Amino acid sequence: MGLKVIENVRVSPATKSSDDSVNSSFSLPLTFFELSWIKFHPNQRVIFYRLTESSSETFHSHILPKLKLSLSLVLRYYLPLAGHLAWDPKDPKPSIIISKHDTVSLTVAETDADFSFLSSNGLRPATLFHPLVPELEISDDSATLLSVQITLFPNQGFCIGTASHHSVNDGTTSAMFFKSWAHICRLQEHSNVMEFPLLPEDLTPTFDRTVINIPSGLESKMIDFLSSLSKDSENIKTLKPPPLDEISSDVVRATLELTSANIEKLRQRVKNESARSQLELHLSTFVIAYAYSWTCVVKARGGNPNRPVRFIYTADFRSRLDPPLPATYFGSCVFPIGWFQYEARTFLKEDGFIKAVEILSESLKKLGPQGIESLFEDFVQRAKNIIPDAQVGSVAGSTRLAINVTDFGWGRPVKTDFVSIDRNEAFSMLGRRDDSGGVEIGVCLKKGEMNTFLSLFKDGLSN
Repeated sequence: MGLKVIENVRVSPATKSSDDSVNSSFSLPLTFFELSWIKFHPNQRVIFYRLTESSSETFHSHILPKLKLSLSLVLRYYLPLAGHLAWDPKDPKPSIIISKHDTVSLTVAETDADFSFLSSNGLRPATLFHPLVPELEISDDSATLLSVQITLFPNQGFCIGTASHHSVNDGTTSAMFFKSWAHICRLQEHSNVMEFPLLPEDLTPTFDRTVINIPSGLESKMIDFLSSLSKDSENIKTLKPPPLDEISSDVVRATLELTSANIEKLRQRVKNESARSQLELHLSTFVIAYAYSWTCVVKARGGNPNRPVRFIYTADFRSRLDPPLPATYFGSCVFPIGWFQYEARTFLKEDGFIKAVEILSESLKKLGPQGIESLFEDFVQRAKNIIPDAQVGSVAGSTRLAINVTDFGWGRPVKTDFVSIDRNEAFSMLGRRDDSGGVEIGVCLKKGEMNTFLSLFKDGLSN
């Protein structure tokens, strides 16, 4: 796949001379929830848009200027994304620093790749997607929070790739920003492009961090925990994530779909086969889809039934805190919930799917009453007992965020892929674009395991 970089530019938040919020410097301290993600690798995502008219001339004269301008305008409302994360050795924790000279990196490129192939659901080499997403600039004491890449597939369409820092951009914040950008871009067709458009209330971020009510001292405990995980005792206060292995050419990506009818069939199976009462079960679309996908992945790996496995999801605490946070709260308010003590045999058996549903159900039922301090202590204890080389499962995205229907003015996207799930056996989940209640599931595996996984996934729905 050939890719040619046309330009690298820096996009500044749009300003007015009288706009003090843009022309001044300020900082946002990281919260307990954000601290837990400071050393994670960026989230990388690519969204494909098909165009009936996408020649280079049309793209560069009409589409790209609108995307650039609307990006500048939306950053005015999301100023922290143009800032950077900083951790001065003298400070106990990092902060987001915002100043009047902040910018976001934007790469514009063209590729001769097959748009239809990359945006399909079938098997595709994972390595083909990395040229379509940018990187963040990360050092020991500083990290950018957002980078954007727009890539044209001449006469086919274009894609928007993003890299975002996990500590500030959880799924809700990331989706809100992307929808806001698209909203402003669409408005340019109907209004004076020089005006500063207003965002609707449900897309206008709120930055007040004093609304987070958690036990005092929990942030310092999180810092201590992160420090205990650092392998560099002389540089504990570093924002650099650990090095990653290169993605193998044998790793492939696929997207599968569970229709609302599939979900309901699996839900009924749990009701019929589980010994738990329905009051004990949490049979949401997320639980059904994750439990089903996870058990198929464990079975696809096969091998020693005594081998360790661990699977994780992230719980959003916006509505679980007391008082709950505004729905438009800007930042990361998710915490990892995981199980590290299981062996593969639990999920290899005929009732493996049922067991996974029961485990997830029990966890979700406890989230409210257990409290974040207790959850944190449980997580720390489990993390201390992690067995190396265990098979790991986790989830990116959400069935509720609807980023895969975001229209910038040229129609809905044909595909959304979470590029960064190829680092480990992670899944991505999004609501189906054409089916209320269904799920699109992205997965990356080595080709041999993927073929087995696809067979198990299909057969489990037909039996």
